Amino acid sequence: MAISERNPGCQFERTAKGELVVAPTSSEGGRRDLELGYQLKPWSDRTGLGVAFGPSTGWNLPDGSCRSPNASWVALARWVALPPADRRGFAHLCPDAVFELRSPSASMAELRAKMRMYLEHGARLGVLIDPEAQAVEVHRPGRAPERVEDAQPAALDPELPGFTLELRQLFA
Repeated sequence: MAISERNPGCQFERTAKGELVVAPTSSEGGRRDLELGYQLKPWSDRTGLGVAFGPSTGWNLPDGSCRSPNASWVALARWVALPPADRRGFAHLCPDAVFELRSPSASMAELRAKMRMYLEHGARLGVLIDPEAQAVEVHRPGRAPERVEDAQPAALDPELPGFTLELRQLFA
């Protein structure tokens, strides 16, 4: 905790092995983070099905890691079932849906491994967005990833009913 207090503005993650990963956000990455949240939050509010979270939210996963996807979503029943103290800290659960935006320094292999890790811990949907390739991979448990290209909207049914991720602004 002291390291994060001495480094305001830096985002830290912890792997299952206890290794710290510093994940600062570039200007372009921050713009894309905001665009992603701008799309997810209104859908979540309108449907009332769950709660949307931004890129600085840390999640304590069952393997001991603490991860912070660029955006995430938790079904309402799972969120309200958490004790208030757990909601105020880094909740001990894996979100139902996670979104990762590829930065220039991250490899696709690394991010695909992260998607598999989220799915192994209970995520029902993992969305890997690659602005450089202008492509999105939609990961679901027990299925091969679905690839969406050329800024085509990505429908995320049935996990997020009625939510379509508009890619044009994310790739701009």
